Amino acid sequence: MSHMEILVIGGVAAGASFAARARRLDESAHITLIERGPDVSFANCGLPYHIGGEIPARDVLAVQTPESLKSLLNLDVRTQCEATRIDRAGKRVEIRDLKTGQSEWLRYDKLMLAPGASPLRPNLPGIDDPRIFTLRNLQDMDRIVTATATGMRAVVIGAGFIGLEMTEQLQRKGLSVQLVELQQQVIPPLDAPMAALLESELRHHDISLHLGDGVARFEGNEAHVHCHLNSGKVLEADLVILSIGVKPDSELARNAALQLGARGHIVVDEFQRTSDPDIYAAGDAVETFDRILEGKTVVPMGGPANRQGRVAADHIFLADKARPYPGSVGTGIVRAFEAIAGITGWSEKRLIAAGRPYEAVTVNDNHHASYYPGAKPLTLKILWEPESGRLLGAQASGFEGIDKRLDVLSTAIVAGMTVEDLCHLELAYAPPFGSAKDVINLAGFAACNRRDGLVAHISELPDDPGIQVVDVRGKPLAEAFPAPGKAINIPFPTLRANLDKLDRSRPVVTLCTFGKMSYFASRVLAQHGFDVTSFSGGLKANVDPRTPAKLPNS
Repeated sequence: MSHMEILVIGGVAAGASFAARARRLDESAHITLIERGPDVSFANCGLPYHIGGEIPARDVLAVQTPESLKSLLNLDVRTQCEATRIDRAGKRVEIRDLKTGQSEWLRYDKLMLAPGASPLRPNLPGIDDPRIFTLRNLQDMDRIVTATATGMRAVVIGAGFIGLEMTEQLQRKGLSVQLVELQQQVIPPLDAPMAALLESELRHHDISLHLGDGVARFEGNEAHVHCHLNSGKVLEADLVILSIGVKPDSELARNAALQLGARGHIVVDEFQRTSDPDIYAAGDAVETFDRILEGKTVVPMGGPANRQGRVAADHIFLADKARPYPGSVGTGIVRAFEAIAGITGWSEKRLIAAGRPYEAVTVNDNHHASYYPGAKPLTLKILWEPESGRLLGAQASGFEGIDKRLDVLSTAIVAGMTVEDLCHLELAYAPPFGSAKDVINLAGFAACNRRDGLVAHISELPDDPGIQVVDVRGKPLAEAFPAPGKAINIPFPTLRANLDKLDRSRPVVTLCTFGKMSYFASRVLAQHGFDVTSFSGGLKANVDPRTPAKLPNS
């Protein structure tokens, strides 16, 4: 009896997950795993934290070895081997041993492509300087560890998730760090106000930010690398970390004439099959379904990669019992020293770019009961479909409890829940852990107030002198931290007694620190005949409240 020949190209998240699941489902299959590098199944998300010393032991990152995979799963693991060609008609793959240069053909019944994605390295002058690093695997990590020492100067190009993690960890190691980002903010997937806390925290830790600027070229001499930016600035560095994104390693698939998406990702169906039914693909090299709105998306993260590998193995061995991969939401979180921010689902900027109708609200509260010691402020933004109220996305920033809220909201999005549903979520509550009205409940309340026409919101303060801006914070706070522009300070407890200070013929915008008191004030003023709008989220939730904006119709 012949055993099924399974060939896996790529031995990290998707490939290792696929191979492990395949073995659990079929003890007799012959499974060969091909990996270009020397390591398999390593924890690539942990690489920056070893560089900075937060994960002291290197060996914990090597989750499995070729030997452990052989003994645990009876896999034929071939490291430092590269797949160079797929012969689809003959159902075989050409493999080259990178140590010996020898090539051979391996037959397959089913082939899994899990080559991942590689860091972008644009064709810029000077890019080949050996002091310019990217981070993809344990060897890259080792090179960076060897090259870095206390007192050195580093420039990190790209302020995405990896760029921010590397910035934090290099500073922890005692380097001085400058961070360059082409967009006007760090973590570009976030809406700008939600990234403000991270930027503030980075500056607090003496990280120099160069936002809205990109690198044009590098010039190296014996002592340093000079990073020439588009703005004309020149940053001097002892080493450079390039983290401007990734591209799918889909050349093998392209040469085999498998269908690719617009950005070069491998096209797969709901069971991870490529355009060839005997070839599957998973992980960072594939495009997947958007789980919220129709269409395709790319989510190069470890979680989706692992689950896609499992789905493919199930489809091969469980047939009709296999469950399809439902698509990805896109949930991510990052820490910069003490500050944390994250996103799940669609952002406001993505919805605008896609021409999708949406509503959004931002709320502020503490991560647990304010009277319990250690309460930390937290900002939460939710976005929803105007007609149905269905959640489309959420973002959170603060110092504690960010992951908890994002996990709840990611689950709510997948479940097709509405903002009304958020009002009545029963979340774990005791004073050390949360509040009787969690910030997620508050976001639901605020969204329902908007939907019920109880309040009009604006996310940026107007610069129109015809609009009255009323600061309802207490006098000491308003004097210590003045609102931008010519705001009138009327503390909320005194508002009803001071209505005569306002001109009923002119629009009013109310503001406070967190947004809650300005909502209360807007309800009072609306019921006294004023045309009033509340400043959403409060002063704490906005990057630059001086930005001019038009008032929505109210």
